Amino acid sequence: MAPITVDIVSDNICPWCFVGKRRLEQAMKTFAGEQEFVVRWHPFQLNPAAPTVGVDKRMYYNEKFGEDKVKQLVPFMMETFSKVGINYTVEGLTGNTFDSHRLVAFAGHQGPAVQDKLVEAIFKLYFEKGKYLGDKAVLREAADQAGIENAEEVIENEEVAKEEVQKAIKSLGSNVTGVPHYIINGKYHLSDFK
Repeated sequence: MAPITVDIVSDNICPWCFVGKRRLEQAMKTFAGEQEFVVRWHPFQLNPAAPTVGVDKRMYYNEKFGEDKVKQLVPFMMETFSKVGINYTVEGLTGNTFDSHRLVAFAGHQGPAVQDKLVEAIFKLYFEKGKYLGDKAVLREAADQAGIENAEEVIENEEVAKEEVQKAIKSLGSNVTGVPHYIINGKYHLSDFK
């Protein structure tokens, strides 16, 4: 039986993308031994104009959603994350995700399993440890955890995978209005499926 391909359009700071990853993994486990899956990750930026210097995550959320909404949203997010085994924290910095997407694209050339390990490491560092994805040391840590070969090449050279990510965002962005966005076998779209 041919493997089912699952292309996921995601932003590395999207909480629902991490929750969606866990739920997809749970769904795929129900077919263990019966069906093979190939998961590939594609870039999307929720805020392409986000600063490249990190800003306090809680402060950013308060400005974007309002302090009262954040006070309601954070406990809900913590509970939702907890249900899928994630220890969510709102602490730390947030900002532009472009460099993390370049690293994910680079990892994709080393195979879907390696790329998925990197996305897992990035999500954990950001959502569980409160680490900033614009920090080269954090990207190195994620790359080390995932076993990315020659990661320093993309971390230190902003041109590596830049055009690839820009093209992917442009081509996928016209069909994607929210993330996570799943494309099954290249034809079935599940948008904003959390």
